[in-house]
Amino acid sequence: MNTPITLQTHVQDYLTERRRLGFQLKHRELPLMDFARYVDSLAWAGPLTLDVMSDWARLDKQGRHNPETWARRFKLLRPFVRYLRQFEPATPMPDTSVFGPLPGWQMPHIYREQEIMDLLAAAHHLGPDGNLRAATYETLFGLLASTGLRVSEAVRLLGS
Repeated sequence: MNTPITLQTHVQDYLTERRRLGFQLKHRELPLMDFARYVDSLAWAGPLTLDVMSDWARLDKQGRHNPETWARRFKLLRPFVRYLRQFEPATPMPDTSVFGPLPGWQMPHIYREQEIMDLLAAAHHLGPDGNLRAATYETLFGLLASTGLRVSEAVRLLGS
């Protein structure tokens, strides 16, 4: 008697094949296995549907209900679905725009001199009175503006 192949088996085979090709897949294994367990828990038979994929993408365990998170989870399925279509040709390819665009790289803002002066003035007036908060932020922003350091680089500077 033939036992049906579960989606978890397909995911394991996919991950094995990708690793054999040299991919590390550090951030894909857990979500893909989670997706496979979800589909198998539905006792789904036949090709996957976009509704099933979308429903899984919306299962946000952190409770943020964020369409950007859903879009990332949905996008993560695309390479696996491409692989799966060789076994289930009727499986639709998820469109990346279902939950809206993924946030990507944005052009950095170059502050004009007047904006820097306004920022330093606002930092100078930070409260509460009598503590170092205002001086700390004014110094930090001045250091960033005058040296071009990143925030992470500036806060890791050590005095000598």
